Amino acid sequence: MDMRDIILVILIAVAVGGMAQVFLYPLLSGEKRAEKRQQALMAKAPNQRVERAPRDSAQRRDQIVQTLREIEEKRGRNKASLEERLAHAGLDWPKSRFYLASAGLGLLVGLLLYVLTGGSAIVAGLAAFAGGLGLPNWIIGYLAKKRIEKFITELPDAMDIIVRGIRAGLPLGDCIREIAASAEDPIRSEFRLVTESQAMGVTLSDALERMAERVPVAESSFFATVITIQTKAGGNLSEAIANLSRVLRERKKMKGKIQAMSMEAKASAAIIAALPFIVAIMTYISSPSYIELLWLTLTGKIVLGICAVWMLFGVMVMKNMISFDI
Repeated sequence: MDMRDIILVILIAVAVGGMAQVFLYPLLSGEKRAEKRQQALMAKAPNQRVERAPRDSAQRRDQIVQTLREIEEKRGRNKASLEERLAHAGLDWPKSRFYLASAGLGLLVGLLLYVLTGGSAIVAGLAAFAGGLGLPNWIIGYLAKKRIEKFITELPDAMDIIVRGIRAGLPLGDCIREIAASAEDPIRSEFRLVTESQAMGVTLSDALERMAERVPVAESSFFATVITIQTKAGGNLSEAIANLSRVLRERKKMKGKIQAMSMEAKASAAIIAALPFIVAIMTYISSPSYIELLWLTLTGKIVLGICAVWMLFGVMVMKNMISFDI
């Protein structure tokens, strides 16, 4: 037998072995039976899943929907009262104290304008009216805005404390007390009110809902909603709060990106709004008699008032165009 015959025999043997591997081995090893059994199980699985309907999951989903509906009904959409606005600003003043402060501020502004205008009672009266009504509301709004911004900045860190505490085996109440003792204001004061409310018999869900009313932003509402749902429907609380903390940080990053992208538009709006005043000042410096007609003649005063109104409308339109909320 020469070398060619040997190679032919080897190829025939390999071919026969391959065919035996393909057709006979599954029957001898039981793979065919296993495959049939697996197909039978796969065919039965959908029916079994239909028969074993996830009642617990459906009940939990219904409970979550009901909880969200109750939360929305509690919050409502009414305008904030004076007490609520003072709470937003972090002030524990009664109404009488606020009214006295507003009256004193109005009288101070009126007296200042009376002196500056050389005894003009009409201007002083208008200034006192504006100072007594507009200026205190503006101050409260400014304080509330700064307090809420700081609350939003510190809230994810407080959530991380809760997540670490729960994963370490601490109850939720101890985690909240730790935040009330070690966090920065206004987080510390708000969570301290939550612990004090719990000590007086208020449930944790209701205490957090009151905190969301004192700090009326989406972040505090998200936190109160998560705790309320987990309390009523159950689930992995640490994972839910960790996810919420991550979402709040992403919202903060998105706000920063929006502010950075809108800075050019804001700068353009500021330049356009300041341009009439700059032109008026430069014209008055170069030719006073030319521009004095605007406030020395009746026609000039009418034109100046109309221009001021239209400019106010333009500034408001530009402000709405460059303001973004997420």
